[in-house]
Amino acid sequence: MGEIFNLALQTFKTHRMRSFLTTLGIIIGVTTVIAILSLIEGLNQSVARQIRSIGSDLIFVTKYSMVQMGPANIEEIAARPDLTPDDVFAIKQLPSVETAIPTIEQNYSKLKYRDKEVARTSIEGSSENFSKAHNYIVEIGRDLSSDDILYRRNVGVIGSYVAKNLFGDETPIGKDLNIGAHRIRIIGVYKEKGSFLGQSMDNFIVIPYTFYEKIFPRRKTTIFEKAFGGYTISVIPKPKKVEKAMDEIRELMRRRHGLRLDQPDDFELGTQQMLFELYQNITRVGFVAIVAIAVISLVVGGIGIMNIMLVSVAERTREIGIRKAVGASNQNILFQFLTESVVLAFVGGVIGIILGVLLALLISIVSPLKAAVSPWMIFLGFGFASAVGIFFGIYPARKAASLNPIEALRYE
Repeated sequence: MGEIFNLALQTFKTHRMRSFLTTLGIIIGVTTVIAILSLIEGLNQSVARQIRSIGSDLIFVTKYSMVQMGPANIEEIAARPDLTPDDVFAIKQLPSVETAIPTIEQNYSKLKYRDKEVARTSIEGSSENFSKAHNYIVEIGRDLSSDDILYRRNVGVIGSYVAKNLFGDETPIGKDLNIGAHRIRIIGVYKEKGSFLGQSMDNFIVIPYTFYEKIFPRRKTTIFEKAFGGYTISVIPKPKKVEKAMDEIRELMRRRHGLRLDQPDDFELGTQQMLFELYQNITRVGFVAIVAIAVISLVVGGIGIMNIMLVSVAERTREIGIRKAVGASNQNILFQFLTESVVLAFVGGVIGIILGVLLALLISIVSPLKAAVSPWMIFLGFGFASAVGIFFGIYPARKAASLNPIEALRYE
């Protein structure tokens, strides 16, 4: 076994350039698989972390589906009853629910403080448990209180992005910023949370939803506003009560909306797990496409190996005849050439794995994407390369093994 392996390596060393060109397809295929898998895995870990950071075991009650595959029926969504703060109050009373908060938002508004401004800011109208539901920590000042909600106070808590860009080194607490003609007094700043899918999670301000309704009276002039312009409800269930809480919320909402048994829900329930599964479904399609491309490269590489092994059999016909004349069996010859084929593919696989890991790390350095290399990816790369070596090496090896020793010795 050792001797055959050394012979295979010797063949590889003797024809280095030819061997390298032969394995180029394997190298490209394995490099592509390793690099893409590393980036997808890194992205998966990042997205899972970010979804968890949204809140622990949150249940979302919405008018529209948060996990929409395919086009949405906007007319049907617009016809559904709006979710209201009264729904929130009713959900809070359910046995399996710890608390619930309403949220209504206006994206891409502009905040101003003196001569500074930040654009594309999300204005969230919510209640005192916003930070608890969404895992935000008040770093400076205080959070919204129930009195702020009750008395419709013009106060707000800002994300770290807003604090940094509007106030710099100043303390924002007690300062007033403007949303259009409306003045908001800053009472707190949330600790930085980073970004989610390239979107900053710190470029926002949370104000009491009662005050939000005052300065942004809801319009229903377009079908889009009717469908997507209302409240969403975030529900924190009691520990290990997610499924039970979802059942209770569904039953409650159906009762509040007066739905008969044969009528479908006119609201949607979602969880963080559903969001993550949606993301995985999206990446799975890209993964399959990339693997298909990589498999084509591997097949091309395999054909190259088969071709070069057939040439090798022709070049070494007399050698095969001599080996058979001194007692080598057909099985010995088959095993020798099959080993050479696998070694060729294996070396290509090793180079491909190294290049794939380096490429993934390089992309991580020069872009926001983060790579994560796992041991199973390395084994997968070796597995692909070995399988190609065996599959495309069988025919040349069998051809070498079946040579007649007398004819092989006469071969010129």
